[in-house]
Amino acid sequence: MTEIKVMNETASNGQSSPISVARDRRLAENRFEPGTFSPDPRPSSAAKMLAAQTKLELTLLLRNGEQLLLTMFIPITLLIGLCLLPIGDLGDSRVDTVLPGVMMVAVMSTAFTGQAIAVGFDRRYGALKRLGATPLPRWGIIAGKSAAVIIVVALQSLLLGAIGLALGWRPSVVELLLGAVVIAIGTVTFAALGLLLGGTLRAEIVLALANVLWFIMVGIGSVVFASGELPTAVHTLVRIVPSGALAHALEAALDTSMDWFSILVLLIWAAVAGVCAARWFKFT
Repeated sequence: MTEIKVMNETASNGQSSPISVARDRRLAENRFEPGTFSPDPRPSSAAKMLAAQTKLELTLLLRNGEQLLLTMFIPITLLIGLCLLPIGDLGDSRVDTVLPGVMMVAVMSTAFTGQAIAVGFDRRYGALKRLGATPLPRWGIIAGKSAAVIIVVALQSLLLGAIGLALGWRPSVVELLLGAVVIAIGTVTFAALGLLLGGTLRAEIVLALANVLWFIMVGIGSVVFASGELPTAVHTLVRIVPSGALAHALEAALDTSMDWFSILVLLIWAAVAGVCAARWFKFT
């Protein structure tokens, strides 16, 4: 009793008791270096988060049957069918005439239609909202989706190019480089348009509108096959539409030249769509 009384008097005088001193000493010694235990409760670096998000988006794209139908099956079927079947007068080398239009369809299917529908339904089911609650910044969400689209477009280009080679297409190195530049610009343009559409409207409206616009722009872009038979005014109007501009730019690139008017049209569409998407894009 006397010892307890002394300890209480010591505590009341503003001094630490032996028990509290011993406890503080144990707590001070019970420290570990940061990262000793796994998982480390800190956010990863921006590069690691972006890589993980890109991998996730790419996996979702490649697992989706409807996406594969748009991005792979339809362009490949068009390329093989138009090259092998006696449809229309497409010149002596059918593959040289057909390939620019098919590449336009492939880029538009992946970067615009597929992107818009995926973003629209991610918003509807709250996936983007949940991602927004993670350490991944908003720009990382958009960048991850865009990077996945770029990878898929690159795979499409390689696959369609390989099929074209098997069908008799013989491009030069300059044509390949110019074509890669045009495809990159077209991908940015249609990705911006897809983000604008998918990030501003309801998922049901996005689904319907993206498919309708796909058919319309495919029809407009396909007039590249008959560009010599069109009136000048119609030909110019077609080149103002993104799909027509991309088809004509690819046709020129595969002829070792650059259609600067079509390139300018694509850049303007990309800038306008990008600004509008940044202004009105909604995560919910």
